[in-house]
Amino acid sequence: MPKTNFFSKKSIDFLENYLNTSSPTGYETPGQKVWTEYIKPYVDEIRSDNYGTAYGIINPDAKYKVVLEAHADEISWYVNHITKEGMIYVIRNGGSDAVIAPSKRVNIHTKKGIVKGVFGWPAIHVRIGEKDELPKTDTIWIDCGADSKEAVEKLGIHVGCVITYPDEFMILNDNYFVCRALDNRIGGFMIAEVARMIHQNKDKIDFGLYFTNSVQEEVGLRGAEMITKTIQPDVAIVTDVTHDSSTPKMNKNKEGDQKCGDGPVIYYAPAVHNKLRELIIDAAESKKIPFQRAASSRVTGTDTDAFAYSNGGVPSALISLPLRYMHTTVEMVHKNDVENTIKLMYEAVKKIKNKHNFKYF
Repeated sequence: MPKTNFFSKKSIDFLENYLNTSSPTGYETPGQKVWTEYIKPYVDEIRSDNYGTAYGIINPDAKYKVVLEAHADEISWYVNHITKEGMIYVIRNGGSDAVIAPSKRVNIHTKKGIVKGVFGWPAIHVRIGEKDELPKTDTIWIDCGADSKEAVEKLGIHVGCVITYPDEFMILNDNYFVCRALDNRIGGFMIAEVARMIHQNKDKIDFGLYFTNSVQEEVGLRGAEMITKTIQPDVAIVTDVTHDSSTPKMNKNKEGDQKCGDGPVIYYAPAVHNKLRELIIDAAESKKIPFQRAASSRVTGTDTDAFAYSNGGVPSALISLPLRYMHTTVEMVHKNDVENTIKLMYEAVKKIKNKHNFKYF
């Protein structure tokens, strides 16, 4: 597959800075500041709500409103219990995976700043036979080098402190973006790039276009639930990630057949509006943008559901990005898929007209 020169140095620098900025669920403000600073030149107005969802708007006074949406939060942990010996036990903040935790370095966020720690685990020598159990949320612990509860608390750590991984952005073999939290800050990057393209190409948009970076998706689509009531959009196109099922230990019969490098994934689901989905497919086919198809039973599990079932029903669609190793610190997406998802959203938005009627009859 040929290499792409689609991304400018400014875009990649933004992506790296944005991904490297910790934005755990409920504490998304640092990442949102990076995102809004980048998108500001390409929109007419920036707004945010009480819980931190940020959105840039083209034509904020227009009555007909179209949303392009991603979510800004990353999975993390909370301090749940500190033992008298100074060991820290945790609970999830989002869908954090206990299996990958042992031997990972962590950042514990306190009012005094970042405190470093590590997830400990017994050596392989003492984990033999029936004793070798998988890590679980209530059995993993963090060691920050303190030998008592008092010493831990002196560092500024207390129950409720949020914990993130420090793993940073890299480009693998010039083909893949790799980082924690590509789910779904890569979505925030992509909608920001759509805003940049519209601005640089001087495209005329005859409706309100809302580039929306929602908070708290990882704990139940909560940011999208709130912001759809605030914006009250007429149309919503949501972008998120989906599983690359071509890697080992993936079941295509269950997960579908999606592969990194083969293009964005257009979803079929009850929440996905058929006419809007077909408009997106028409955009892909007319511009020869490669894409894949997938189906979701009952719910998509993404912010699409929150938009679709709000305000009496909002025509909504889901464009997903194939991703490897979801909810780990080495999530991977193909550069070509990122490029083609940006192009697809851009072309789809241009096909929507002011007061576009998506009613079935």
